[in-house]
Amino acid sequence: MAIAKGDTVLITGANRGIGLALATQFQQQGYQVIATARKPQQAMELNQLGVEVQQLDIADKASVAALAQRLKDRPVDILLNNAGISGHSTTAFKDLDIERLGQVLDINSLGALRVTQALLPNLQQGSRKVVASVSSRMGSIAQNTSGGALGYRASKTALNSFNKSLSIEFAPQGFIFVVLHPGWVRTDMTSDSATYSTEQSAAGLLQVIAGLNKADNGRFYNFKGEAIDW
Repeated sequence: MAIAKGDTVLITGANRGIGLALATQFQQQGYQVIATARKPQQAMELNQLGVEVQQLDIADKASVAALAQRLKDRPVDILLNNAGISGHSTTAFKDLDIERLGQVLDINSLGALRVTQALLPNLQQGSRKVVASVSSRMGSIAQNTSGGALGYRASKTALNSFNKSLSIEFAPQGFIFVVLHPGWVRTDMTSDSATYSTEQSAAGLLQVIAGLNKADNGRFYNFKGEAIDW
């Protein structure tokens, strides 16, 4: 495999959907892509791209630690926390199984935090020091006008909060932490009636990430680069 010249980007959850589209487009733009999947041997489309594929289950601390060990002393310029799930939801609150919400919180919020913590030494060696996490407009408290999806909303709100705090803590080191809304995208988690294709979303996200500077640290944007209220 020929190593692309350019920044190194690590993308979690890259075996399908937006993650696969991101891996494809970052590679096409000359980035060195490290793409992760829970079951790399089954990620046929991802393996066909020719990018570096690494095993990672962001909900498993041992898996996260193993990835960090394999990548020890390798600079990572951009960490793109993309892996996530929609999780359990119901139309009526009385039917909600509250104990099941722990999974979506563990993956969407704590999972990204695990990976960021584990790969911090790699990011500190990188030239760009960008941590971009795929959130959702549904994580915005200000824009919540419809309710519902309690676990998913809370998981993205927590992710936003984590990133805001880290953006302050690591600003002196030159880091840029942002959260990004990918738009309503046609994936396995949504429906065919969604507005955007994975390719359209990934193209916008790539453009936003590529253009980030220190003034963007701690911000919340959609895939068009427009600011979203917390």
